[in-house]
Amino acid sequence: MSKYLLNKFLFTVDRDPELVERYREQPRATVEWWEAEYANRILGCHTAESSTWLRFDDTEREALAAHDYAKLFELGAHPFLTLTLFIAMFERDHAEPLGFQLEYARRLSHHSLPYPDIAT
Repeated sequence: MSKYLLNKFLFTVDRDPELVERYREQPRATVEWWEAEYANRILGCHTAESSTWLRFDDTEREALAAHDYAKLFELGAHPFLTLTLFIAMFERDHAEPLGFQLEYARRLSHHSLPYPDIAT
């Protein structure tokens, strides 16, 4: 398991409006593409620099593909990154202000302190 890679996915997708929409509409295909094409890029470096070993495990891949932000929280993904990305994707589906944020809080309400470790 790599909290770093989960957070890298959330961070990079959230910063590209086209990827946000792609992830919303085709989550499984986007996760597979991102893992194959982007996971091993070194951020802030020219594209010739990359690693070769970073991969999601099956649980991480499925949580991302299912938009399961509660599972991502349990796996240690940073809650700010999950919240900002999923607001961008799903806030429009709620009629009331803060509707998605309330849904997010409800789905995570069974957790109590101490929360899952988010250190990478």
